[in-house]
Amino acid sequence: MTVELIFRFIVMVIVAALGWQLGGYLAGVFAASYQLSYTYVITLVGALIGFLIAPLVTIRPLRALGKSIRQLPARLLMVGSVGLIIGLVISALLYLPLSQLPGTLGSLVPTLAAIVCGLLGILVMVWRERDILNLLGTLRPLKSGADRKDVVLLDTSVIIDGRIADICKTGFINGTMIVPRFVLDELQHIADSADSLRRNRGRRGLDILNKLQKDSTVALEISDLDAPQVHGVDSKLVKLARELECPIVTNDYNLNRVAELRGVQVLNINELANAVKAIVLPGETVQIKIIQEGKEPGQGVGYFDDGTMVVVEDARNLIHSTVNVVVTRVLQTVAGRMIFARPE
Repeated sequence: MTVELIFRFIVMVIVAALGWQLGGYLAGVFAASYQLSYTYVITLVGALIGFLIAPLVTIRPLRALGKSIRQLPARLLMVGSVGLIIGLVISALLYLPLSQLPGTLGSLVPTLAAIVCGLLGILVMVWRERDILNLLGTLRPLKSGADRKDVVLLDTSVIIDGRIADICKTGFINGTMIVPRFVLDELQHIADSADSLRRNRGRRGLDILNKLQKDSTVALEISDLDAPQVHGVDSKLVKLARELECPIVTNDYNLNRVAELRGVQVLNINELANAVKAIVLPGETVQIKIIQEGKEPGQGVGYFDDGTMVVVEDARNLIHSTVNVVVTRVLQTVAGRMIFARPE
């Protein structure tokens, strides 16, 4: 017997009992001679209604409540519970004077006070949870003594990209890298995708996280920090970055622009890669290996160690050869820097 069927029978019995009582009352008011008929009919109708509506008043609300609770950060549940306890304690202190009120007010007002104080306690603690936890020193998701300014948030795209692991080894990132739980959930969702390309990207991201936890010299923390009032991973990251006053590490162009508009500092891996590429000026002589033909007739193409493309004129017959070339011009594109040259 399933849980839903059990709840159906329980609600059916309860509503049927209410129908029995209602049927007896109506029969006594309108048609006393047909008391049993009224009672039986209303009882059966009540049982049927109870059986049908049971999931609507039991299973579904419980499931929705459970889903909402699972999505709430642990700190919100904690401060909400503390607020409820404080509110009930205050209502208990008010019970004695309120119970002295005349008539039904003496029994009704204390109950209403308990409900109001409990709700106010929850709302106040949830609304001001950041200030309260800051005072208690429990909000910072860092080790003792660390400064919040040393925190960076990692985006899903930069984890999948993988270059963050190599950057950490160089020591350019200090402090603590935080991966919010919703970013990890998105990675897991991508890793479970039916599309093989997305699935491989998600698994690569999880492997990078595992590598960072084991090998990185920079601390990595999976945090329950969340922004439940906003939806979408990017929006949550921007909201958290504003609250923590820390930058976001990403290579997502759209997230980069949105974060900048919201006043959040962004550490873009692609911009870093372009910034550290070798700088050459027109007229300089460099050594390059021609590895393939270019798009235009007679062109040869080679690459620097950092991936910068070098297009060499009149070098088609020099493929697979390492030659000295003279830089003629440098072109900066959205995809990166391109260098044009000719054989020396």
